[in-house]
Amino acid sequence: MKFQQIKDNVFYCGLNDKDRVIFDELIPLENGTTYNSYLIKGSDKIAIIDTMYPPFIETYLNNFDENGIEKIDYIIANHGEQDHSGAIPALLEKFPSAKVVTNSVCKNNIKEMLLVDEEKFITVKDGDTLSLGDKTIKFILAPGVHWPDTMFSHLVEDNMLFTCDFLGAHLPSNDIFAKNDSKLESSAKRYYAEIMMPFRTMCKKYVKMIDDLKPSIVLPSHGPIHNEPRFILDLYRDWTADEAKNIVLIPYVSMYKSVEEMIFYLRDKLEAKGIKTRCFDVIQADLGDIAINMVDAATIVLGASMVLASPHPAAANVAYIANLLRPKAKFASVVGSYGWGGNLVNKLADMLPNLSVEIIEPILIKGRPTEVDFKLLDNMAESIFKAHKSLGLI
Repeated sequence: MKFQQIKDNVFYCGLNDKDRVIFDELIPLENGTTYNSYLIKGSDKIAIIDTMYPPFIETYLNNFDENGIEKIDYIIANHGEQDHSGAIPALLEKFPSAKVVTNSVCKNNIKEMLLVDEEKFITVKDGDTLSLGDKTIKFILAPGVHWPDTMFSHLVEDNMLFTCDFLGAHLPSNDIFAKNDSKLESSAKRYYAEIMMPFRTMCKKYVKMIDDLKPSIVLPSHGPIHNEPRFILDLYRDWTADEAKNIVLIPYVSMYKSVEEMIFYLRDKLEAKGIKTRCFDVIQADLGDIAINMVDAATIVLGASMVLASPHPAAANVAYIANLLRPKAKFASVVGSYGWGGNLVNKLADMLPNLSVEIIEPILIKGRPTEVDFKLLDNMAESIFKAHKSLGLI
C-alpha cells in the first residue's frame, strides 16, 4: 500500500481495521478502528511516530518495502500501549540502527511489555527537541490523556501536532482527513466517553494548550486527521465543560418488568416536565451508547432488579463502569424491585465512590408497583425537576 502524503515529506503509514468489533476486550466498536502511524522524512534523518497493532505487523512492515523505505533513524513512541507500540521490536529488527525515542515512563512500559533493551532508547523530557535536519520534533509530555506515559510530538516547522490517543476516534475510512460531520462527532464522542472521560480535567488542560499552540493539523493515533482542528477542539470544550445538561440517563435491568414499569412511568413524568431522558435496557444496549450519554447527563438513575439479595450483575456492571468513567453528573438515584430481600441501594452506592453526586431519595419496592409507589415516582420526578432547575438547566 502506498503511503499517503499529508504534507511535504510527512506521510500516513497506518492501517484500517474495519473488522474489529471490540477494543481492549471491553469496548464495542461500531465501525472498527484505525492504527495511525506517521513517517517524517527530514533532510538528514527519518522518523516514525507511533507504530502498529501486533496482528497487522507483517502488512505494516511490507508497506515500508513497497514504499522504498530502506532506513529509519528514530521510532517515536508517544504511548506504550501495544495498539501504538506493538511493532517496535519488529521495526528494530528490520532497521537495527534505529532508536526508540520516548519519555522515561513510556520507556519503562515498553521495556517491560515488549522486552526492548535499554540501549535502544533515547529518553526525552518535556520540551526536548529532536532534529531530523530541516525538521524539528518537540516533545510535550501529556500524562493523563490517557496513560501516565502519554506524550505529544510537535513537528515545529510544519506546526503539526501528533496527539496519540487524544482527540481520536474509532472511525476507519479510505480518506485520512476528517469530514467534520455528525458521523465523526458521534464516533469521537463515543471514543471520548469510553477512553478520555475519566481524565476530563486533564483533557480540559490540553485542549487549552492546543488552543494556544494553534496547530495547523492535529494527527491522533486513531481515526481521521484533523486538518481543521477547531471542529474537534470545540467538541472537546463542550464535553469537558463542568456544566451538565438537562438530561436524565436511566440504564435499567428488569427481570419481571416491575422495574421497567417504574422506569417508563418516571421517564414519562420527566419528559412532561421538559427534561430529556435516555433509557437503556442494559441487557440489550451497547455499553458504548450508555457511556456516550454519561458525558452530558445531569442525573443518572439506575434501575435494577435483584439476584440473590444483590444487584443484578448487569446493573452492577453499569455502576462499576460509571465509577471508572467518572461522569460529571450532579445527581443520582436508584429505582429497584426485589423478591425476598437484600440491600440494593447501599450495595450500588458502595460501587460509586468516584462520583461526586447528590443523592435523590431512592425507591425500592417489593414486587410490582402500586399506586403508593407511583406517587413516590411522582415525587422523584419533581425532585429531579427542582434539582435541574437549581442549576439553571430548566
